[in-house]
Amino acid sequence: MSATPGQTAAWRLDLANEEATRELADVVASFVGAGDLVTLSGDLGVGKTAFARALIRRIVGDPALEAPSPTFTLLQVYEGRDFPIVHADLYRISGPDELVELGWDEATESALVLVEWADRAGDSLPDDRLDISFAIPPTSDEARVVEIVGYGAFAARVARAKGVMEIMRSSGWSGAQRTFMLGDASTRAYERLQKATGEKAILMISPPRPDGPPVRFGKSYSAIARLAENIRPFVAIGRALRAESLSAPEIYGADLENGFAILEDLGSEGVVDAAGPIRERYAVALDVLAFLHGRALPEIVPVGDGTNYQIPPYDLDALLIEIELLADWYAPHIGGAALSSGQRATFVNLWRQTALEIANAAPTWTLRDYHSPNLIWLNERDGLARVGVIDFQDCVMGHPAYDVASLLQDARVDVPDEMELRLLGHYAQLRRAAAADFDMAAFARAYAILGAQRATKILGIFARLDKRDGKPQYLAHLPRVTRYLRKNLAHPALILLREWHVANLPHLVEGA
Repeated sequence: MSATPGQTAAWRLDLANEEATRELADVVASFVGAGDLVTLSGDLGVGKTAFARALIRRIVGDPALEAPSPTFTLLQVYEGRDFPIVHADLYRISGPDELVELGWDEATESALVLVEWADRAGDSLPDDRLDISFAIPPTSDEARVVEIVGYGAFAARVARAKGVMEIMRSSGWSGAQRTFMLGDASTRAYERLQKATGEKAILMISPPRPDGPPVRFGKSYSAIARLAENIRPFVAIGRALRAESLSAPEIYGADLENGFAILEDLGSEGVVDAAGPIRERYAVALDVLAFLHGRALPEIVPVGDGTNYQIPPYDLDALLIEIELLADWYAPHIGGAALSSGQRATFVNLWRQTALEIANAAPTWTLRDYHSPNLIWLNERDGLARVGVIDFQDCVMGHPAYDVASLLQDARVDVPDEMELRLLGHYAQLRRAAAADFDMAAFARAYAILGAQRATKILGIFARLDKRDGKPQYLAHLPRVTRYLRKNLAHPALILLREWHVANLPHLVEGA
């Protein structure tokens, strides 16, 4: 779905009437913005101005806005909520020289520019642009045939919009109102869909992850860390969870190749409130984990298209490359420490010795992002189904303590020590009830190790999100994650790693 200079993507649509034209304007409004150029082409009377008017009204947020044709004024400027919009009609100019007299450069700077009869501008148009051409078919005066072509950087946007429209149409959600929802720290995006009848669903946009540069063994970071690179794992694990009678979203439709899915909307009621974690809801979330961890779960699950998905192992290489994020990103950018190659090697080797027992333990499904932002409370359901799980595409075969630590040492919300201990005891009682030989001491050791591993990884990830991705909001969680790391490093199993932190990153160790 990515684009390179000179690349194009085309999309042909048959619009039945003016309402369909307005719906197309809503779609285009979702992927254009400041600095973009949209050229509108076609003969007189084919609907260029009607489309432009609908697009302007959608972006400005005023469905009754007067947006006359700029045939005589040549340029019409509107103030959008986030950027200005310039609607131009170049039919009456004789060539690109007249654009200078119109004050073209000043008017269009940092604006979304809609241009009819753009061919009059000659070669002055940028290579990256969106062209929408209109034609009237011989069979109907109301219908329109529309050809949308994205040039350069617009190619990927057109391909994405086309994929969204096609999955909505094939799943019976065409014409539904779309409302953008906040995305997450990944490349995924979400929209809430609502039909005129009130039915709701979630549109998930999860394009295939481009493979990054090789970092070790000829493999990328995501390959070594066992991160999902397309939507297939999400679909497969979601089906597998539902087969266990758990509340993963039902999938109404999916485009496995391009990464689009229409999902059941489980709502927005969480397992926390303004005061923090809701103990009873966290307890049910642990009931779900104890249920899964007490079962013999398959490593191969069906995707639903006649193929199967092999759940990857959370092996030693994956555990280690994650902790290296602290050395790569947190230490230099937040900790103010330039680790030498020897300091780094010692850090990794200590973790290798510590994590070996974790990697060799009997595995289960490790959902990996099992914490408050990804858990929905479904009060109308019964038993374990009251906890909706919405993020599991990075599921691996790993130690059961990982997801327990993910929940009880939540990076985004404070879990009081007393609550953590009581809920950990609750989980242990459930496991003992199902298997008398459940070893709580061994589990507590693994819980501390994986809690420290997860906190170490998150410190690195949040530092990377700030430094590389321009997302400083994640830094607000660093004090909380640091407290978790300190607590876990106090366990006897991690004494050598604690000493390394005292020597190299002392602020991460309590009392150092």
